[in-house]
Amino acid sequence: MPSTADFWIQRWEKGETGFHRDEVHDFLTRHWPKLDLAIGTTVFVPLCGKSRDMVWLAAAGHRVVGVELSPLAVDDFFREQGMEADTRKVGDFIVRSSGPFTIWCGDFFKLPAEATRDAAGAYDRAALVALPAGLQGRYAQKLAELLPASAPILLTSLTYPEGQIPGPPFSTPLAQVASIFAATHSIGLLESRDGLEQSQNLKVRGVTALEEVAYVLRRKP
Repeated sequence: MPSTADFWIQRWEKGETGFHRDEVHDFLTRHWPKLDLAIGTTVFVPLCGKSRDMVWLAAAGHRVVGVELSPLAVDDFFREQGMEADTRKVGDFIVRSSGPFTIWCGDFFKLPAEATRDAAGAYDRAALVALPAGLQGRYAQKLAELLPASAPILLTSLTYPEGQIPGPPFSTPLAQVASIFAATHSIGLLESRDGLEQSQNLKVRGVTALEEVAYVLRRKP
C-alpha cells in the first residue's frame, strides 16, 4: 500500500484524476463573497492540484498561494493558463510563480509559515476529504499554524454511505468536521445538496448517495 504522498503522485502520473473539474465549483462562486475579503488580499488553497478555482479567485481580485504535491499538476496549471512561471527553491519546495499565482510544490505538512504569512483567507476545495480520517486532524492543526487567526476558510466536504468505496475521497460528515474543527473554529453551514449527479466519477465507482456541503470556518477568539 503506497503512502498518502506516493498515492497522489502516482494518480497524477497515471492520469487518474477524475477528481479534477474543468469547471469552477459553484459553491465557490456562490459563497466566496460571504467571507468578505478585500480585493488584493491573498488566498491560500491547500492541495490545489491544477484547479481552475484558483483562476476564478484571481479574477475576483486575489493573489493566490497554493501548495501541491505533484510537479505534474503544477506544470499543467501554468501551461494551461499560458503562463511561463519563475522557479525558485525554498528548502524542500520548488516554488513557481507567475502573475497572481504562487504554487509551492511539495508536502503540505512541511509547508513553511512564510508561504502563507499574508493569507487573508483559505479555500479548501477537496483537501480535507482527500485525506484519511487519521490525517484530517493533523491537516486542521497545520492549517491553524499556517493561517492568521483572522483568516476564514471556505470548506467543501462530502458524505456518502460508509464503506461503499475506499477513499479518497473520504466521507466526511458534519460530525467529523465538528470533531476536527469545533474546538478552534465556529462552523457555519452554508449549503447542503444532493451531489451524486454532478459526481459521475463516484457514481461509477459505486456510490449510491452523495451529500455535498459548504461550510465557512472562523477561528474562535
